Amino acid sequence: MPLFSSMECDYPLIDPNFRDFCASHAIYSVEDFLLHDLYVLVISTEQHHNSERLKEGITQVLTIINGQHQPWVNGQELLDDALQNKRSLPTGCRSIDAFLHGGLKKGHLTELVGPSSSGKTQICLRAASSVAESWGKIIFLDSGNSFSSKRVAQFVTQTSDPSAYEVDRALQAVMNNIVCLSVFDIFTLFEVLHQLKNNLISQVDQHISMIIIDSISSLITPILGGGGAQGHALMVSVGFLLKRLTHEHDICILVTNHMVAGEKGTSKPALGESWRGIPHVRLLLSRDHTRNISSMSVLRHPHMATGDRVEFEVQ
Repeated sequence: MPLFSSMECDYPLIDPNFRDFCASHAIYSVEDFLLHDLYVLVISTEQHHNSERLKEGITQVLTIINGQHQPWVNGQELLDDALQNKRSLPTGCRSIDAFLHGGLKKGHLTELVGPSSSGKTQICLRAASSVAESWGKIIFLDSGNSFSSKRVAQFVTQTSDPSAYEVDRALQAVMNNIVCLSVFDIFTLFEVLHQLKNNLISQVDQHISMIIIDSISSLITPILGGGGAQGHALMVSVGFLLKRLTHEHDICILVTNHMVAGEKGTSKPALGESWRGIPHVRLLLSRDHTRNISSMSVLRHPHMATGDRVEFEVQ
């Protein structure tokens, strides 16, 4: 990774003032930058008179990093990761699990994209109930009061032994394995994720199998307005943090994203081009309300072709 002192010719924002600021945090290269807590770095800019310029420099470095894909691992680690037979966690919907060759991969950040009422939350709830029943703890980060214990109970009832005793026991096991936290802004999300990271490192929460964020876009969109650098920096930082959690702790992370208006009346995923390259997997959901049938299409997947599609029904 290059030293900042060698980058000013190509990137004017990485000027002596920016380098002095980074040096005060023992950051001298892109590699040092990656090892630093970006949230703390952004907040520390507020102590300087040229705060906005420093934030623009941080965004410049993030833009460089964003083009390198998974910058915190080297080529051998990427090869090892690709050769691993990552386990799949079932969503609980047979059609989706068959389509995705077993379900949602551990070690991957998967994004569900779709318009309102396309079924994003229903898939999250179904996946939570399915994984919590057999695979371990679920952390459900709820940004819009979307978590429904009654809906989870319905999914458990559909798949459990019909005897009342077995249903009650399965439901209790599932509910005990789901931790739901209300998260309404990006700063609370950072606090929760950093705490989870520390707990995983210290093995306090060593049985976490999946983290669900419904929805990631409702937390990030409010900080992107006005064209400032801080919002963009925080967005990319949370994306990198999520990917680190998946890679270092072999966790499946599932997030949802809404759609916004694009060119010529079309719709596109929210959060823009900088976010697009962050998830390992992007899946587009749509729903035919007339037939009560949903469909899932691949926008990005390391082992599937873009445009692959399946229809399914969430009971």
